[in-house]
Amino acid sequence: MSIRKAIWGDNFEAIEQNLGEVDPDLYAYIRDFAYEEVLARPGLDLKTRELLAITSLIALGAPKEIATHLEGALRNGATEQEVRETIIQSALFVGFPNALAAMKTFRALLRKEGRASSRERG
Repeated sequence: MSIRKAIWGDNFEAIEQNLGEVDPDLYAYIRDFAYEEVLARPGLDLKTRELLAITSLIALGAPKEIATHLEGALRNGATEQEVRETIIQSALFVGFPNALAAMKTFRALLRKEGRASSRERG
């Protein structure tokens, strides 16, 4: 299976179309190098790579991309707790404002999927 499909899931076609519309050449680099070469390398499983991506995107303050990789982490075996801990851990090194924004994005994702976060369940 394509790494992109494993991360993007049902959003595959929409994300692919959106990236291609921005610039087909740039998308080709993202597709071929980032996803099909770097993310497909052996040595780390896709869940771990997605948790690392979340931390990096928090540092960059890239909320739209964070949302994609939050979903990708869950889709590839990360638990809610692992994602939450990744966000909290990142706050120490990259700052609380970006981590807080990521946590808000994660909570919204859980609500959209019909899953109450463990914090909302009590």
